[in-house]
Amino acid sequence: MLKYNICFVKRGNEILLLNRERSSWMGCWNGIGGKLDSQETPREAMIREMVEETGIEEYDLHFKGLVTWSGDDFDFGGMYAYVAEVPENIEYATPKKMDEGILDWKKLEWIMDSNNVGIVSNIRLTLPYMLKEKGCYDHHCRYENGVLMEVLHKEISVDLEMISERREQYLRSYTVKQEVSSKLK
Repeated sequence: MLKYNICFVKRGNEILLLNRERSSWMGCWNGIGGKLDSQETPREAMIREMVEETGIEEYDLHFKGLVTWSGDDFDFGGMYAYVAEVPENIEYATPKKMDEGILDWKKLEWIMDSNNVGIVSNIRLTLPYMLKEKGCYDHHCRYENGVLMEVLHKEISVDLEMISERREQYLRSYTVKQEVSSKLK
């Protein structure tokens, strides 16, 4: 099972981002989220993280798939990806200092600007799918020496969020690929 979740809170043309004060991605703007507790479903964990990290309690939460990763210097990992839509007129003043870092609303144009080096490297390639596509995707990020080399987008079933057996079966395919790859090295 994946250990983490991430959520992009959308208010009109803005996304609530967190400038992280801890690893991973320290100093970069990212979605909110965290680690799943042992008995939580991905959705339960995301709901808990929303309250803990933002205090926002009224939103429409949409499962958007997975962001997975592999690299030459670390093992396979990933997180469950969500978009939480809040009303455009919600009052939520930022910047706001939290335990994890600083929360702030950022315009989509600013997030997607290719000159913006302060955004986590895969967001420009995954966020458009999460915001515009109706389906769920596994956005698999492949890194070499810590640099994002490619993101492969594969449509997956929405059932992966709630049906743990289907999720585990799907994620096992990465374990098999990783075992084969390490035997070839």
